[in-house]
Amino acid sequence: MEVSYYHAYIDGVDFVFMDTAMFRHMQNDIYGGKRQDILKRMVLFCKAAVEVPWYVPCGGVCYGDGNLVFIANDWHTALLPVYLKAYYRYNGLMSFTRSILVIHNIAHQGRGPLEDFRFVGLPDHYLDLFRLYDPVGGEHFNIFAAGLKTADRLVTVSHGYAWEIKTVEGGWGLHGTINESDWKLQGIVNGIDSEDWNPQHDVHLKSDGYTNYSIETLQTGKAQCKAALQKELGLPVRDEAPLIGFIGRLDQQKGVDIIAEVIPWMIDQDVQLIMLGTGRQDLEELLRQFEAQYHDKVRGWVGFSVQTAHRITAGSDILLMPSRFEPCGLNQLYAMCYGTVPVVHAVGGLRDTVQPFNPFEESGLGWTFDSADASKLIYALGNCLLTYRDYKESWDGLRRRGMMQDLSWDNAAQKYEEVLVAAKYQW
Repeated sequence: MEVSYYHAYIDGVDFVFMDTAMFRHMQNDIYGGKRQDILKRMVLFCKAAVEVPWYVPCGGVCYGDGNLVFIANDWHTALLPVYLKAYYRYNGLMSFTRSILVIHNIAHQGRGPLEDFRFVGLPDHYLDLFRLYDPVGGEHFNIFAAGLKTADRLVTVSHGYAWEIKTVEGGWGLHGTINESDWKLQGIVNGIDSEDWNPQHDVHLKSDGYTNYSIETLQTGKAQCKAALQKELGLPVRDEAPLIGFIGRLDQQKGVDIIAEVIPWMIDQDVQLIMLGTGRQDLEELLRQFEAQYHDKVRGWVGFSVQTAHRITAGSDILLMPSRFEPCGLNQLYAMCYGTVPVVHAVGGLRDTVQPFNPFEESGLGWTFDSADASKLIYALGNCLLTYRDYKESWDGLRRRGMMQDLSWDNAAQKYEEVLVAAKYQW
């Protein structure tokens, strides 16, 4: 296969893009298509990526057989660690080059029948790296399994998720492989773009009645954004009514069905609810039904809008995240930056980042519940609403503590750097 490399040097960073005519017609759907077409794209991408140091003059010269670390992400690039060893290190090349595989969502694994092995271009004895048996999939071809076995270090996007993927429930059939590689696994919580997601400078809050605000102007600024959001979406402008937001995919993972079960109770609590997302058609239709049924209290925005997501985050009092599993989660981080209090299911990164409110010590950042169950969500949200209405000082403390955190990539980047060094020198 012929591959073209495109190279740019911007702000001290080399960027390399790859192109091949065979897949150019898929440019608007890079993850879509038939299973074998997706597999062929990922095979070619990984093979071409590991060739970059030999052909592209990054930093002015080609690295070639140098001191490098590749970072692969999820199953789509999990073949890179395999090719690095099979094509190079086992043949005396790139002996000091290492690979790190980052697990964002272990539920997606690049599964297929064993016959798919013929597409990866490896000798027959490598099939055992890809062969996996589990009660759901039976014996099958699994790209993630091969990447996990061959990568020099593994990282996942939170400490909680690092623990969960080692369990039968959270490993999606790969828990055995993960436990065998536990010595090289580390959890690092994602950061957020603190320029794009910053209530002081958010460009989406500069018009239509919204306003930028800081921790010093939190009370007045957030009240203005709340009123503007209610007005924009056609809800009654009521400052005293708790405004609850949800932003996410409409599927079972995100717990949308749990919210649907709780909505009648929520309406009885005299709250307003705004949900933004797209996904399963039945859940999209459910949003439309709830908006029609409770038109003065519920808005269901089917689709996705970056501007609306920012405005919901700024204007809401509370953010709901009842995800059944959540490797890291970003919306709870955005919410806390904007003084919006999260109510979350304590899984993965949600458990890591949302410390439960302790009214006796006036500590914590929000509310958590320990199982994906409507009654548990009602209990947590009920306590949250009680604090919102009757304990204003505690509520103000919750919002301010959330805004005072450093949730930028700076902390995460330092920890990634430590993993890079460990991959290079702790051999």
